[in-house]
Amino acid sequence: MSLEKKVRLFKWISILEGVSFLLLLFIAMPLKYIFEMPEMVKQVGMAHGILFMAYILGGVLLIKPMNWSLTQIGIILGCSVLPFGPFYVEKKYL
Repeated sequence: MSLEKKVRLFKWISILEGVSFLLLLFIAMPLKYIFEMPEMVKQVGMAHGILFMAYILGGVLLIKPMNWSLTQIGIILGCSVLPFGPFYVEKKYL
């Protein structure tokens, strides 16, 4: 797979991971704790968990081809736990 295709795939994973995190935080969690409707947390949480692992794996696999510094690696992987972090990574580093 070419570097361009790997980067494009990681961009999509980054966007989907960011969206799933926002859905989990701002829709599923309030439904669970305010309206006592925990069902959505299970589905969105599972999707987010899979996308989170794909984001981390994709980031790690792109370290060498993208020639990221240690600081950049820390920022890219650290952004995975921030609500809008994956969108920042997608715009700044990809």
